[in-house]
Order: sequence, then C-alpha cells, then structure tokens
Amino acid sequence: MLDDYNRQLLGVEIDFSLPAARVVQTLTRLVEYHGRPAQLRTDNGPEFISARLSEWCEKQGITLHGSQPGMPTQNAYIERFNGSFRRELFDAHLFRSLAHVRQLVDDWMLDYNTQRPHQALNFMTPLEFKQAA
Repeated sequence: MLDDYNRQLLGVEIDFSLPAARVVQTLTRLVEYHGRPAQLRTDNGPEFISARLSEWCEKQGITLHGSQPGMPTQNAYIERFNGSFRRELFDAHLFRSLAHVRQLVDDWMLDYNTQRPHQALNFMTPLEFKQAA
C-alpha cells in the first residue's frame, strides 16, 4: 500500500496467496497505525473486487476506486512502483523461505521510505516530505 500524497510505502503483504479476507485484515492493521484514508485505488484483482473488501470500505467510510480492466495507465504511479519493486527485490534475489522474503521486503521498505528522494517530492524522501507537511 502506497500513500499517493507522500509516496510512503505503508505496507507490503507477502504470502503464497492473498484472499480478500487477508487484504481486509492487512488494511485494518494499516488504518489503525496510519489512519483512515479517504479512498483506496486498486487494480481489478479478485481480492480487490470482492464484496468483502467493498463492505469493509463502506463500513470504514472509504471510497473504493478500481481501475478499468486493461487500463494500467489509470494507476500509473503504482505500476511504476511495482516495476521497481519487482526488479530491485524479486528479480534480484533467490528466496529461502517466506520469512526471508518478508525480511528483505522490510529492509527494502525502510530504504524506500527513508533513503530515496523522489523528484515528485522536491527530492525529499517520503518520510522527510511527510514530516515537512
């Protein structure tokens, strides 16, 4: 999950499958820690078009926006992020276990949020931009 405002990577859930119930559980945890967003923007994966996620968003007062099928440009920022994430993490490592993947993801997330300046953020890191706002 990325915050569009400050480009902060809020969380990444790693497992063999991520059904809607797991997505809701993860979002619940992230909302408790970071606060409730006004809206969520998703692609059209089955975990995101489920009634379970729609109901959870409605109860939370969160607007759910899905991109149109076959239109990744409607969510271009996340598509770009996913490419970087895939190249720098998944394509660059052989994983021994889920625990190993999760540790590498946590390390990458820390680096992404605290060490990488973004041109869109006036060359500040996501956390620097958030603190300055």
